[in-house]
Amino acid sequence: MKSIELNISDAIGFVGEEKFKGYEAEAVKGISNLNNGEGAGNDFHGWVKLPEEVEKSGIIDEIQATADKLNSLVDYVVCVGIGGSYLGAKAVIEGLSNSFEAYRKTSKGATVLFAGQNLSEDYIAELQEFLKDKKFGIIVISKSGTTTEPAVAFRLLKDQLEAQVGKEAAKDIIVAVTDAKKGALRTLATQEGYKTFVIPDNVGGRFSVLTPVGLLPIAVAGKDIRSLVAGAAKMQEETHHAGGSNASETYAMLRNALYNDGKVIEVLVNYNPKLHFFGEWWKQLYGESEGKDGKGIFPASVDLTTDLHSMGQLLQQGKRNIFETVISVNQPDRQAVIPSDALNLDGLNFLAGQHVDHINKMAELGTKIAHVEGGVPVIRIEIDRLNEYYLGQLIYFFEKACGISGYILGVNPFNQPGVEAYKKNMFALLNKPGYEKESEAIKAKI
Repeated sequence: MKSIELNISDAIGFVGEEKFKGYEAEAVKGISNLNNGEGAGNDFHGWVKLPEEVEKSGIIDEIQATADKLNSLVDYVVCVGIGGSYLGAKAVIEGLSNSFEAYRKTSKGATVLFAGQNLSEDYIAELQEFLKDKKFGIIVISKSGTTTEPAVAFRLLKDQLEAQVGKEAAKDIIVAVTDAKKGALRTLATQEGYKTFVIPDNVGGRFSVLTPVGLLPIAVAGKDIRSLVAGAAKMQEETHHAGGSNASETYAMLRNALYNDGKVIEVLVNYNPKLHFFGEWWKQLYGESEGKDGKGIFPASVDLTTDLHSMGQLLQQGKRNIFETVISVNQPDRQAVIPSDALNLDGLNFLAGQHVDHINKMAELGTKIAHVEGGVPVIRIEIDRLNEYYLGQLIYFFEKACGISGYILGVNPFNQPGVEAYKKNMFALLNKPGYEKESEAIKAKI
């Protein structure tokens, strides 16, 4: 099978070959750091060798068996988690599912729903209402078990599930993905007898899609996790050594060259709406990894051609501080051909006999030409098809490039010290025990 193809010909001219090559030494050092467990944040390098380790470990069989058991007992599985504990699974499931999956019930797997990714009372109440007469199970994902959003959702859903089927039956359809030894969720899972999987200590949340965090809900949804991991393993092999054939290295070097040339916003572009949540996963990966120490490219995403009718003007003629990375899918899975029409009132007969995908590809090409001429560098990533194997490649490609890029940028790509600020304020405003001084201080500000 093919590998993803990276095309930088419509971007490198904006900085020049010499400036681009100027990042090579830092990129080579970044690759060495990742491969050898060195550099800032090296205690979170477990994802680097994860694909080959997962393939050899037998964990895929255990995950698949658990998914099969859940699918035999329930029609819906609620995946409870936030950030990296849900975005990777959501991205893959949405990318591989029929666009109208939510409106039909298939026999391939349970329908996976998500909770714990927000604090909307409407959302959780409507989910609970929907589940009242349904056979459902829960996958709860949290290292600590005390992260507010998933902890709130899990408490509500666990209470509902036990009320609907009984405490004894509920324990067989609740799976916890958590820390190996410590934390509130590990304690509860041990006490209740839940099936558990471990979140590796050396893999951060945004890099965890190829652990049970992502693989279990993806398997429950009926997707081929073995092929997903195989694609990632292929990209692990191809990005191990530095050099011109290392697509992750090339991408990391170019995006830093563009950043230092004033292109401070990167827009991830897709022409297939199934990739919408892949963009959401990508935004966390790069935003949380690079946005620190007063540095970082701001990650944004658009779904084209849809957003050309809302964001197209800004992309074409707005402030020239952006560059685009386009994910292009070579072959669609299905076909729709434009028919001829006798009246031709819409003027579309010139397209009669054409596939919709051909029109989409011409829109993509035309947009690229217009944006490049308008001063927007365009990087293009092509995958042959939208399937498990190529999504696995794409996931690992971006992960490896993120680590390299962060080291070139001069930050620790594997910590996230800034995410605690809002939590401290929230706990103070909610009068959480232990936050009395903070509560007094923050209330004086409002």
